[in-house]
Amino acid sequence: MEQTLEHQQRLKKRLNKSGRKKRWISRFLVIPAIAFLVFFFLIPLGDILCKSIINPEIHKNLPTTLEALKNWDGKSTPDEEVFRALVNDLREARKQGVAGAIGRRLGYEDDKYRVMISATLRRLPAPQVTDVKSTVIKASPLWQEPSTWQTIQWSSSVLTSRYLLQSFDYKIDPQTGKLTPITIKIHNEEVANYHVKILFRTLWMSFIITFFCIVIGYPLAYWLACQPTKRANLFLILVLLPFWTSLLVRTTGWYILLQSNGLANYLLQFLNIVDHPTSFIPGRFAVYIAMIHILLPFIVLPLYAVMRGISSSHLRAAISLGAHPVYAFFTAYVPQTYAGLRAGILLVFIMAIGYYITPALLGGPADQMISYFINYYTNETNNWGLAAALSVQLMAIVIVLSWIYSKISYRRRKA
Repeated sequence: MEQTLEHQQRLKKRLNKSGRKKRWISRFLVIPAIAFLVFFFLIPLGDILCKSIINPEIHKNLPTTLEALKNWDGKSTPDEEVFRALVNDLREARKQGVAGAIGRRLGYEDDKYRVMISATLRRLPAPQVTDVKSTVIKASPLWQEPSTWQTIQWSSSVLTSRYLLQSFDYKIDPQTGKLTPITIKIHNEEVANYHVKILFRTLWMSFIITFFCIVIGYPLAYWLACQPTKRANLFLILVLLPFWTSLLVRTTGWYILLQSNGLANYLLQFLNIVDHPTSFIPGRFAVYIAMIHILLPFIVLPLYAVMRGISSSHLRAAISLGAHPVYAFFTAYVPQTYAGLRAGILLVFIMAIGYYITPALLGGPADQMISYFINYYTNETNNWGLAAALSVQLMAIVIVLSWIYSKISYRRRKA
């Protein structure tokens, strides 16, 4: 009896040791995937979130000026000491090659401040000059206005809500401390709610694209699911065919088809539908056509995967019990495909709101989505803070949609 117990204990230890070894091996195999996720997803994501709220330019590059401004009354032009501190900071910033960052950051508040910094840098007084204040004011009269110094103080905080507010077309006025709307000048015309309109345009275009993907993709997936396996696999290759070419190639293909002398216009004229070539590019219609074609497989595949597992006997049973075929289809069959439909809708919509290359190539200025402006603020104006804030908008939308999807799925599983 004792030998049997000892044998069982030894066997248990060996099993535990073997299981422990397998667990460590499995954990080791997961390490590359975790490292990839951390370095190429979580860290860049955290960097974007930080850039949308961090505001280091003024705090880092004008430390002496900010220290001198602590004794300023906030109403009159600062004294000689503040101007001398400003000149020292600007001279040091120019030496380190970061003077442009000061002008760029103040230019986010008003373009006149960017010009002011540039003019001052060109006419910085020499170290031996005694009346620094007058020399700096001669370089740019804006320095004698209290609002300029209020803006510098306001912009000196390391953490800021400026970029997130600007992404919704608002800012906090440095003089009053109140929330005020922002207008943007485009072609000598003041435009209000500029970024909000872009956000709603992105959501609306993504909704239209998702809707037509459902309208086209659902019948296609149903037809594929009803075919014999060999024939379905053959046609499924045609659905997967777009994945064999790059996104840029597919978009360029639509550009060639829809241009003024393209195949689409040739067919329309051949069929006497139009008398002269129609301008599809640049335009919203071309963007819709191309994006629906590109994103269609992402709704067909989840639907097809679900539909292949649904028995056709359910539909026949409903019809045999007296239900009209259309009514039976929508009450007995469609509800069973909701899981694939939700997954497809989520995939298509989330991918659509982040598209850049297709609207950029096929659309005009009024057809660009939010990703175009993220690229614009990153590469053209070098305003990483606002680009990050717009990215946060997209991330928030994706998180909300994913949360809604998980809630709906959880409730249906419980039901």
